[in-house]
Amino acid sequence: MKTRNIYSLMVVLLAALSVMTSCSKDEDIIFDHERQQFETRADRILLEFIAPFGTSVDEEIYIMGAFNGDSASMGKEEWKLMKAPGSDIKWGIYLDPATFVNGKTLADGFRFYSATQGTEFTVKGEMANHTDNPGLGTFTNVWGERWESYYWSGDGPEIEHDGYVVYVLDETGWANLYLYMWGDVNDLNGGWPGMAPTGKQKIGGTEYTYFDMGAANEKLNENLIFNNGEGTQLADFAYTIDHDVYLRVTTSGVEEMSEPVTVEHDGYALFVLNESSQTDLALYAWGDAEAFGGWPGMLPTGTQTINGLEYTYFDLGETNTGLNLHLIPNNNNNGVQWEGDDLFFTIDHDIYVRIFDGGYEVISKDYQGGDSTPSETHYIFIEDKTGWDAITLYAWGDKEFFGGWPGVAPTGTSTVDGLTYTYWEFTSAGESEHLIFNNNGGGEQAPDFDVVLNKDYYLIVTADGVTLK
Repeated sequence: MKTRNIYSLMVVLLAALSVMTSCSKDEDIIFDHERQQFETRADRILLEFIAPFGTSVDEEIYIMGAFNGDSASMGKEEWKLMKAPGSDIKWGIYLDPATFVNGKTLADGFRFYSATQGTEFTVKGEMANHTDNPGLGTFTNVWGERWESYYWSGDGPEIEHDGYVVYVLDETGWANLYLYMWGDVNDLNGGWPGMAPTGKQKIGGTEYTYFDMGAANEKLNENLIFNNGEGTQLADFAYTIDHDVYLRVTTSGVEEMSEPVTVEHDGYALFVLNESSQTDLALYAWGDAEAFGGWPGMLPTGTQTINGLEYTYFDLGETNTGLNLHLIPNNNNNGVQWEGDDLFFTIDHDIYVRIFDGGYEVISKDYQGGDSTPSETHYIFIEDKTGWDAITLYAWGDKEFFGGWPGVAPTGTSTVDGLTYTYWEFTSAGESEHLIFNNNGGGEQAPDFDVVLNKDYYLIVTADGVTLK
């Protein structure tokens, strides 16, 4: 999201406050974020990176430059920075000039790379290029200005690969992922547990862990064994090294995926992860303009898979960039819509929303799935005065909560304060529903009774109506 440089503004304000309250004009001002966080080592260069605003404390950050092969260093542990234990905005790395390649030094240019937010950029939108060249036994602060994601939320920088590539959507949850190979050549690219990932790359909005196979290994027939280096391994996956391959790797096994498609969007886009029962979506907007026409608005532009999840997306249009709009996804004028104060946006970034029956949430592009909507168990207790031989409960509204007509039979009966109730037990996230008690589809039903399924209900049900107790 493109915001003002709040981080820099805060630093300026802190500087001013410090001058006014604690320092004389002859004193040097050292702010907390500038203080050294790691011990200086005589045999290493210590760089401490002051990360850009919006960097999370669990970010994986790497250094890259001519001295370590540029993009070839991405994702490699030896170039990964350490989070400073005493600061939430500082990361550090010790560098040994003896490991630098091709006679290069830090003066040849370097920058930092976030596994989730891309390469470091300047505030002018150019790739960062630091040229500090400190010597052994020194400590140097390096300021970060922007991550690539500030300017663009699509794929990462172009990467030159060594031969064909095995791209992995890693869903194992393992701390480490290794790839061992046997076949035409055993121990190809290393003995057990095999090779560590070459790096990470974002393609079509999805981040992959990748393994370069090496140009010299083309056409070899190999069996791939993914493992965690600690005794857990998956079944062999046969692969001829004559094409790039995309794999989903879980603790259950390896599944080949189709090659991702890079989508060109018209301006920014609203990505909707549809977990509702509605299949026909539209998008209406109001605010600075009724940007997509009258209600119910425009139909989806298409679908796109991001981080393994399929989104329905609406291109918001280059001409609408900068407008302030209330976005209302809906089921194409069929009675269901998702709206709220937090769906008011300045259209200067891509927007991600998860919708479900009964609600929605704004999510990030790195959302990995899982229902974050709290669900609670409740009960509907009824005094059954219908006289029917059987009774079932049907509901419609945010969804057919108890399934298709005629619904579900009671969970059981329960005695409360001497009265015997028929009851239904259910788990709900607060859906709004119309309840219809009926005689199991036999032609009789009570009138609709409207509820929000966020509490227990005690009802009296007759063939003519439903009332609260």
